Formats: sequence, structure tokens, C-alpha cells
Amino acid sequence: MTITETTSERVGASSDLIVGENVTAGYREKVVWRNASFSFGKGEFVAVIGPNGAGKTTLFRMLLGLQPALSGSLKILGSNPRKGNDRIGYVPQRHIIDSDMTVESQELVRLGVSGKRWGFNPFSRWDTKAAKEALEAVGSEDIANRPLGVLSGGELQRIFLAEALVSNPDILLLDEPLSNLDIRRETELLHLVNDVVRNRGVTALLIAHNINPLLPHLDKVMYVANGKVATGTPSQVLTSKSLSDLYGIEIEVLRDPHGNVAIIGVEEHHGDRAGV
Repeated sequence: MTITETTSERVGASSDLIVGENVTAGYREKVVWRNASFSFGKGEFVAVIGPNGAGKTTLFRMLLGLQPALSGSLKILGSNPRKGNDRIGYVPQRHIIDSDMTVESQELVRLGVSGKRWGFNPFSRWDTKAAKEALEAVGSEDIANRPLGVLSGGELQRIFLAEALVSNPDILLLDEPLSNLDIRRETELLHLVNDVVRNRGVTALLIAHNINPLLPHLDKVMYVANGKVATGTPSQVLTSKSLSDLYGIEIEVLRDPHGNVAIIGVEEHHGDRAGV
């Protein structure tokens, strides 16, 4: 496998919902990665990993139509990215929720539908039904009437996931949803996302810093580092050769008997965990 190229699928195949060809990402004053080609098909679970500042959230901003690619072609659902696309469900990295917030969980989820309309609109019967189904899909119907301010971190992440699912999207973008969750809640959330991918055929891209909890569920990995992008199956990307090519230094990938990976050499290069 070469950098930025997926060998298992042809870029631009008819089933691909996201297709990038020679994409350069960043801002006028700073390029974060160059010449990346990738494709993600219907019902694929994809981890987006890499060090802080490598350009993972930049990818999401481009897919959401919030900033253009500097060059190359990026298509989502067959068209150029655009703002407010209700076929994309999005869970941002940060929600401002404090202990005094009295908004009920189901109200936030219903806003995932009615909040996208112009002007004031009371909740319709359809909004309520859609919210109920979304809450049931993430196993949170029992906390529908509880204020957001009293929920735990794991409960909040399930509500945010329900909000992203309420419009029945084709694509789900999750920006570091595992942050600040303990191992149990992390595992529960990943099982929920995987169920959505497998049962609904949703394409999910999830930004994370630790790849190991995701490995049992993943179809592909998009590894962003050193101004480059490597995309493919986990067995293609998470190898010593692939990551050495990506970083331009000697990297060693080790696996334990449980299939977990340890990437040696990244810390010295970046001074952090480099997304793993």
C-alpha cells in the first residue's frame, strides 16, 4: 500500500459516499496535509487517528462544508460538501453542558430536527416520534425526561449520538466522542456506533487518540500525520512499513496476543501519543 491510497477499493466506486482525490487541506497560511486520496463506502466504520494538530478535525470541517479544500476534489454523497446537510449526523468535540442546565434530553434530540428549520417552530408529532426512535436506538429512552445537567459523561454521549441520528443520516461524523469516558462507557459507546453502522448502513467516521478499543469494529483507518494521509484497512495501515513511510522515520508496530497495537518511535517524533 502506498500513502493516501486504498488498495482494497477503487477510489470513486459507485458505493462510495465520501471520495477525495489529491486533496490538500488547511488554510491559506498553513497546509496541514497534501495530496490525499481516499474513499469510504456505505456502511463502513472508519477511525481517523493521528497526533494533535495533524488535521483530523479539518477533514470534518471540509466534509461539513465549513471550509473548502485548498486543492483537489472532495465529494460527499456525490456532490460538493455544503453546510446544513441533514444527510450528515455530527457529534462535535465539545458541548457546553453545565450542572445547572435544565433542558431535557428529548428536547435536545428533537432540536436535531426542528432546530434546522427557519424561524420558530413548535415540536411536531413527527419530531417527537423521530426523537423517541433515536433515543431508543442508543438505549436512552429511560433518560428522555432527565435534564442534561444531571447526566453522566457516558449518558451525555449517548444523547449527543441520538441527536446526530434523529434525521436518519447516511453519514455520521464523531469528533473524539471517547474523550473523558472510562473503559466501560467507551466500550458501550463503540458498540452503539457499530450497531448503527451495521444495522442502518450508516458510514461512520470517528476521530480518536487510542486506536485499540476501535479495532474489533473497524473497516478502515485514516491515519493523518506529518502532512500526509494513509488510508486502508487496519492491517494495511497499522504496519511498520506504512507508518515509517508516513512519518519519514523508522517506526515499529508491535501487536500483543489480543491484537492490540503499540507504535514505537512516534513519541520521540511528536512529543505526544500521536493518536495511538
